[in-house]
Amino acid sequence: MFNNAFHFLNNLKENNNRDWFADNKSTFETAKNDALKSFNEIYNDLSSANDTLEPLKVFRIYRDVRFSHDKSPYKTHFSMYFGRLKPNYRGGYYLHIEPGDKSFIGVGFFDPNKEDLLRIRKEIELDDELQIILNTKELKQFFPKLEGDELKTAPKGFDKTHQRIDLLRKKQFLLMHKLTDKEVLNAAFNKKVVTAFKAAQPFIDYMTDVLTTNLNGEKE
Repeated sequence: MFNNAFHFLNNLKENNNRDWFADNKSTFETAKNDALKSFNEIYNDLSSANDTLEPLKVFRIYRDVRFSHDKSPYKTHFSMYFGRLKPNYRGGYYLHIEPGDKSFIGVGFFDPNKEDLLRIRKEIELDDELQIILNTKELKQFFPKLEGDELKTAPKGFDKTHQRIDLLRKKQFLLMHKLTDKEVLNAAFNKKVVTAFKAAQPFIDYMTDVLTTNLNGEKE
């Protein structure tokens, strides 16, 4: 699956410059095509019975260095993303492939706007459904806790002693599953990613329901 990708990325990490990349362009193309094959297999497996998904997006290896102190021209990972069709569906799925046990699966809401963030917090304030979903066995086997940036104290207008203050402080709502190199190189890896994405479905569905209805549960 990702053997060629790992081999190329490990070498790229030690030779992150345009001359080396140009000399090894054919090796890059082989590694990229192998990664694309797996990415497409994962996406096609999920989308075959799911008409809520946006098209697959595979990120380019070239870095935008205009505003970065790190001027290395290339990323040392391959990654893919696909969201859900807006406005009726929300959330997204991400897969990051990087040797050195740095690969991971990500699901959720990376950058909610101000209005969406308030709507999510209001729902968390009212009931414990999100907490119940996060504690289900099926989800926790892949995603042990909710990740993401958070405030140091309660958001404005919310009780700092609220029983779900840990969720109310969140600014991002992300599920992450870290992957070892051994897992990524396993022949059953694609199926594992699909299974993890499916395990996160109740979380994605809940957040979608919240973000597409008002506090009375009515579609907006």
